[in-house]
This record gives sequence, structure tokens and C-alpha cells, in this order.
Amino acid sequence: MDFMTTLTPYLIGLALLATLGVLFAGLFSMMRGGEFSKKYSNKLMRTRVAFQAAAIALFVLLAYLVNKVG
Repeated sequence: MDFMTTLTPYLIGLALLATLGVLFAGLFSMMRGGEFSKKYSNKLMRTRVAFQAAAIALFVLLAYLVNKVG
């Protein structure tokens, strides 16, 4: 296996943990409400979507690398 095939699962894990962290931050923002929610809710949602997209792209990259090598 090459370096990217070994590294990609760790990057996927980081992207998923980042998604989970931003998701909980968004939930906290909604529960808190008020000015904090108005200021950060949309930014947190966009950040979560970006981390989810990165995780999906890394899954696709890993599938490509495994099929290319295997």
C-alpha cells in the first residue's frame, strides 16, 4: 500500500470528528439562542457542510486508491 492509502483513513476520521464537533457547536448555538445564535448559526452550518463534503471526498478518494492498488 502506498502512503496516500494509509493516510486517507486518518484524514477521514479527522473530517468526521470535525463535522461532529461543529454539529454540536451548532446545536449549542441553537439552544443558547439570542445574539450568539444569530451571529454564529449560519456560519456553523456552512462549516459543517464543508467538513461533510471533505469527508465524502476523502471516502471517494480512498475507494479510488483501494481499487487502483487492489
